[in-house]
Amino acid sequence: MKLRILIIVLIIYCGTQASGQDKDVLRVFFLGGQSNMEGYGSNDDLPDSLRGAVNNVWIFHGNPIRDDNTSGGIGRWDSLRPGNGAGFSSNESVNELSQKFGPELSFGYRINQLYPEDNIAIIKYALGGSSIDSLASRDYASWEMDYRSNSGINQFDHFLATVNNAMGNRDINNNGLEDLWIPSGIIWMQGESDATVTEGIAEHYYYNLKRLMDLMRATFHDDDLPVIIGKISDSGLAENGKVWKYGELVQHAQEEFVRNDRNAAIVRETRNYDYSDPYHYNSDGYINIGIEFANTVYLLDKK
Repeated sequence: MKLRILIIVLIIYCGTQASGQDKDVLRVFFLGGQSNMEGYGSNDDLPDSLRGAVNNVWIFHGNPIRDDNTSGGIGRWDSLRPGNGAGFSSNESVNELSQKFGPELSFGYRINQLYPEDNIAIIKYALGGSSIDSLASRDYASWEMDYRSNSGINQFDHFLATVNNAMGNRDINNNGLEDLWIPSGIIWMQGESDATVTEGIAEHYYYNLKRLMDLMRATFHDDDLPVIIGKISDSGLAENGKVWKYGELVQHAQEEFVRNDRNAAIVRETRNYDYSDPYHYNSDGYINIGIEFANTVYLLDKK
């Protein structure tokens, strides 16, 4: 595992140290987490401005799948467009778009407005139900690097595979110029699964989150890479009125992480969203949170 991280770090480091002359400079963002990053917005609900491909923004969406599967993180670069939400799948040849979208769509649209002179590249890997504590893992979907079930492949390996496969293409828009990658932010929307099992797991969320963000920053060779956290919220649509039993503990851990990290920020607008079911925001929520992610990482970059 450590060798794989080192290989990716060296790839990114060497690429970003090269001269930008006669190269395409790409501002790169990683979007990850569980189902509310995966996205359950309906493509039918999109405004006209988001119905087609987003100009000058590309996405590599790693194939999302449970642990113990070698196809996790496989994919190919494409123009950002609707269909990268729940139900998306990919292989080395074809991206199978779905009828859903996630925060990536409005994020890409807005970040392109904020950086009009830059090329934008989004790397996405998210899986519904995944946890960052192996003790909360259901159906083998854990981001905990040291966790091993059967084959030894988990969600962190799928993240590494996604980044490695994305970085393997050095001309994502096929214009004949080599790409120069500038990692610019990690956007993380996750925590609900860690708020459902035991109080102890929820209380451990801060440690797990910090360690995971440290590892992700190391993968992009930048210990100060901006991190934006999407604060989990509760729809109140369970029979007893509360979906995430220990949600407040995870929310506290997310706030603590941001307080203690000099280059992190949190998006809290989720508390105002309507839901399409007990677990997932409605389409307007996904549009809004993508915009807020973009605004927040931009302000952090300009701080």
